[in-house]
Amino acid sequence: MDAVNAFNMELFSMIDMKPPISRAKMMSVTKSAIKAIKLYKHVVQIVEKFIKKCKPELKVPGLYVVDSIVRQSRHQFGVDKDVFGPRFLKNFTETFQNLYRCPEDDKTKIVRVLNLWQKNGVFDMDILQPLMDMANGVITPRPAVEGSRTGSGTLGSVFNYLRAN
Repeated sequence: MDAVNAFNMELFSMIDMKPPISRAKMMSVTKSAIKAIKLYKHVVQIVEKFIKKCKPELKVPGLYVVDSIVRQSRHQFGVDKDVFGPRFLKNFTETFQNLYRCPEDDKTKIVRVLNLWQKNGVFDMDILQPLMDMANGVITPRPAVEGSRTGSGTLGSVFNYLRAN
């Protein structure tokens, strides 16, 4: 748990920084995340919490932390043994809803990361497309599922979120 606490301190020390976040700081955060790999669920939860609670101008650096951790994990342990990527996917829709609460001109940076993930095969296109659509404000609701007013899954969640705001 010490490694998780160290990661938490490292990540949340970014709260007081002004963007852009230095390469050294990003590497330091990533390194502490990899050290805490045995408790990867905690690491992912901490990053998601950071993205949710941080100031709008720190949303994109939060995404860069996700990107850096996932790419380093895939590089160091291989695609098959990467635990961070699949875990981040569990709450991707909500995480990206929080990310898009950034300044308007930062949204292009989010789309750029999504395009890089597509180009490098980090995540499948069926995962990335709804997130890209979210950036463009496209609402594509799924057919209603019994007991649900708008549908389910990623697109249904996006539709519910956009309709509520």
